[in-house]
Amino acid sequence: MNIGKIIETLRSEKNISQKKLAEQIGIKQSTISKWERKNAVPNADNIVMLAKYFNVTADYLLGLEKD
Repeated sequence: MNIGKIIETLRSEKNISQKKLAEQIGIKQSTISKWERKNAVPNADNIVMLAKYFNVTADYLLGLEKD
């Protein structure tokens, strides 16, 4: 699974919109949309922010571990 799909799945599990996630981590909603559509990938700083927000490891976000 790619990082965009993982982000989308985590968002769905938390029942939050792209807009809400963007507000929570301080980025634009359009950026999250690009990640989820595989038009861009988050940089290392954003991966760390996402991992902390979703309480998962960076490896999990990168698809390197199951959970």
